[in-house]
Amino acid sequence: MEIKKVGVLGCGLMGSGIAQVAAMAGFDVTSLEVEQKFLDKGFAGIEKSLAKFAEKGTIKETPQAIRARLKGTTKKEDLADCDIIVEAVIENVEEKKKMYSALDAIVKKEAIFASNTSSISITELLTAAKRPERFIGLHFFNPVPLMKLVEVVRTIATADEVYETAYEFGKNLGKVPVRTSDKTGFIVNRLLVPYMLDAIRAYEEGVGSIEDIDQAMKLGCGYPMGPFTLLDFVGLDTTYYITHVMYDEFKERRFASPPLLKRLVMAGWYGRKSGRGFYDYADPANPKPNKL
Repeated sequence: MEIKKVGVLGCGLMGSGIAQVAAMAGFDVTSLEVEQKFLDKGFAGIEKSLAKFAEKGTIKETPQAIRARLKGTTKKEDLADCDIIVEAVIENVEEKKKMYSALDAIVKKEAIFASNTSSISITELLTAAKRPERFIGLHFFNPVPLMKLVEVVRTIATADEVYETAYEFGKNLGKVPVRTSDKTGFIVNRLLVPYMLDAIRAYEEGVGSIEDIDQAMKLGCGYPMGPFTLLDFVGLDTTYYITHVMYDEFKERRFASPPLLKRLVMAGWYGRKSGRGFYDYADPANPKPNKL
């Protein structure tokens, strides 16, 4: 099966990034949003990103040529002839299932349905559509235009042809695809989330300060950023949500949310996006650790 037309559900941070890399790779892309204002915001971000790529000389085409392959819509019917639909809407099972159910009767039967979820079961999502063998996970990483990895997630119902097509699609996007199965957390979050939660517990237990734990993991392990900087970047609310999904699945302490993470989320301290998390971003170029 050849993929030519790509549909992207959602034009937020992840959705706009997926749409951008697909257009950069030469695909015709249609982004679906509930309101025009979300499309306008997402496309403005894409145009800014493309301008940066052009300035650095890392794209062969002009930003205008790439942008011409991008179309925004608020009508589900405009996705009818897409070859693959990549969903990147809010991380909520019921909202995702509603979207798939509505699109199932509109999008051509041979099209592949994919989800960018980082933690929700792909198998649970496929129950909303009548194409289980054509359902798969494509988990991209933020920021999508820069991060090379995509996890290609197979369910027990996914057809061999669909799995291979999705894998090749990832390569055609300029990504490095890795194969994984529909186990909660897939590869990256299965290993990363316990590490970040252990860092919070270490801080709670007085092992070291926020700054010292970050520095220790950066310099001791060669990581590009420490666990608290990474938590703030990912979003503490996002991490908190993922811990619930993973703990519900495995019932293991390593996936349970530490009390401090819960309190920060309850206070609205989500990290970079809210201006406060483990660090204070009043001066984004020089964040200071909060006293917690």
